[in-house]
This record gives sequence, structure tokens and C-alpha cells, in this order.
Amino acid sequence: MREIKSSKTYRDKAKEASGKPATLGEDVDLSSYVGSAEEQPYQADPSKLPAKTKKQMLEVGVVLDDVSQRSGTFIQMDNTAVHSSIRQEGIEVMATSQALEKYDWLSDYWWQAVAADTDKYTANVELNQHDGYFIRVLPGSKSIYPVQACLYLTKARLAQNVHNVIIAEEDSELHIITGCTTASSEEAGLHLGVSEFYIKRGAKVTFTMIHNWNPEVAVRPRTGIIVEQDGVFLNNYVIMKPVHSLQTNPTARCVGDNAVVRFNSILAAPPGSNIDLGSQAFLNATGAKTEIISRAITTGGSIIARGYIEGNAPEVKGHLECRGLILQGEGVIRAIPELKGNLAGIDLSHEAAVGKIAEEEVEYLMARGLTRTEATAVIVRGFLNVDIEGLPPMLSAELRRAVEASERDVM
Repeated sequence: MREIKSSKTYRDKAKEASGKPATLGEDVDLSSYVGSAEEQPYQADPSKLPAKTKKQMLEVGVVLDDVSQRSGTFIQMDNTAVHSSIRQEGIEVMATSQALEKYDWLSDYWWQAVAADTDKYTANVELNQHDGYFIRVLPGSKSIYPVQACLYLTKARLAQNVHNVIIAEEDSELHIITGCTTASSEEAGLHLGVSEFYIKRGAKVTFTMIHNWNPEVAVRPRTGIIVEQDGVFLNNYVIMKPVHSLQTNPTARCVGDNAVVRFNSILAAPPGSNIDLGSQAFLNATGAKTEIISRAITTGGSIIARGYIEGNAPEVKGHLECRGLILQGEGVIRAIPELKGNLAGIDLSHEAAVGKIAEEEVEYLMARGLTRTEATAVIVRGFLNVDIEGLPPMLSAELRRAVEASERDVM
């Protein structure tokens, strides 16, 4: 991958940050992971990947046997981009290394939404660059079907460093499904994913991420979103399978008037899982709006659900909502909502609740013929049914299938 330089290179900044301890979540020892893996062969036809691999990718919403309802596909295994393709004009999908070679102007976006020296994880991505995906929708173009991307971890104890850039040009519309998963159900690994989103004037991006790791994997995504005038960014995140340690805190900056950002998260933590997930929105332009909603369930794991909204311009609106259910075991849920208003004329609010399923609700359903387990499952399903405004029907169905497929494991 080409090195991008400025008056003080990103590499220099990353070197300075590489020794800093983590400020949020468990501090992961990067030295306990390997930094390289064998190069994987390119696969022009992703349907020819092994059946087990395709099945694991399907569980996170990535369809490879029939891509007729996808506008594009990107697959990365360990450090190698093994497939990229498009099915619709006006959309570009390729490895970031390829995009950097093709477009000199991409250096103007590189490390602008996320700083290379944010912490030691972003520093590691810069100092040990592997690849990632570049997705761009051209001005005025609208994706008919979602673009899909899969980041797949196969090598044990690998630190997979990924740098993604997504650009929605003016008055465009783009829908993305991205799934992250592992080949092994028990081998340790580390995923470090930097994602930078640029939503131009009047553009709309819906980004749906489904994670399915294993109990030995640590995950540290670092995401930044910049939304310009009348732009819309909808972020949907689902993790309902075991993970050793997940910490992420995506940050959106509304820099144009009437920009809109929504974060929706569905989290489940079985015993041994430690999830620290937040969302931040900075409303820096007149009329900007945000909504941050999370649903969290623990059956023995630990969840920290954070939310931060800062109002810095007139007539901005923001709402935080976190609800958590402790179903069984020694599960812990901490809700940490935070609002900051810096001038008059803003409207920010939050609500948070953590508790258990009401016994009278269970008894009500049991009186109508359901077993206790069935009654509990019905209540949990309703709890996780977050109405996501603006989500296209196809993506809504994909999200619902992902949640329903994991309900049995949660229960």
C-alpha cells in the first residue's frame, strides 16, 4: 500500500501513539498476536469458496451463491482482498490499496474522519497496513440493492488490520451490509477495523453491521463519520454471539445544516463476553439531528452501553435511549448516557432503563398456553424489535433474520 505523507506523516503520529494504553475497555496486548498471514488466492467467483466459509458468511448477511440482489461484493480474508465486484453502474467497490493507486485525491480523505493517533489500535493499523474496502457511490446515483462486504479472520492469533473508506457523493444513496466473522469457533484473534465515512450534501448511507466472532476474539473497531448539509447516515449494529472483548465508540460529526445521524445497536452478552459499545454525535450545524438507541441483553456477560450527544449549533435535536435486560446469571449492564449543550435553543434528551423481565408479563403469556421458555422468548423478541426509521425493506428483513437466528443462542 502506498504511503501517504503530510507535513508530519501519519506514520510519525502513529508511532507516537503506539505505546499509549487503551482509554476505554480492556487493554489488549498487541504483542501477543502475529502481524502477518499467508496471502490468500483471489477468487473471481465467490460462489466457489468452500461451503463452510460461505455458510459462516451467510450468517452475517453476506450472500455468495446468488448475488443478484447485491449491488457489489467485497471479501477480505485475513490480510488479503480475495474478491471485489460490482453489479450496478455508479458504484465503486475495491480494496483500499487499489483505490489509493487509482485516485490521487483519496489522500485528502485518508485519516480525516479518524485520527491515526487516536489510540494504539489506530496506530497499529497505520503502522501495519493490510487492506480494507473502498466503497463509493457517484453523484446522484442510488443503489438498487445493498453492497455487501465481509471481513473474515482465518489465521489463529492474527491481528487483522483493516482500513475502510466509504464515500457517498452529493445526492446519492448507498446501502451496505457488512459482516465480520471467523473461520474457527475457538482460536484467539484480534480485529482492528478503521472505517471512515464521508456523507456529502444530500446523500444518504445506511450501514448495517453484523458481528459473529468467537469467545476468544478481541475486536476494536474505530469509526468516524462526517455528514454534510442534508446528509443522512443510519448505522445499525448487531452482535448476539460470544466475543471475548469488544470495544468501539463510533463518532459522527454533523457539519452541514440539517444533517441527520442515527445509531441503532442490538447487543447480547453470554457468559465470558465483555462488550463496551458507545456512539457519539456532535451536532455542529443548524438543525442537525441525532438519535442513539440501544437494546442490550445479558445472560452472564458484561455490557457497557455508552451514548454521547453534544449540541453546538442552534435548533439541533438529539435523543439517547438505552434499555437493558438481565436474563440470568451474573450479567452486568451499565448504561452511561451523556448530553452536553453549549448554547441556548437546543433540544437534547435521554432515557435509560436496566432490569429484568416482569413476572406478570411471563404469567400473562403462560396463562394463554405458552411455556415459561416460550413466553420469555416472545418478550425478548419484542424487546429486540427496534423500529428503525428509514431502513429499506430488504435491509430491515436482513436485520430481523440476523436477530431471530441468534435468539435461540441467547435464550
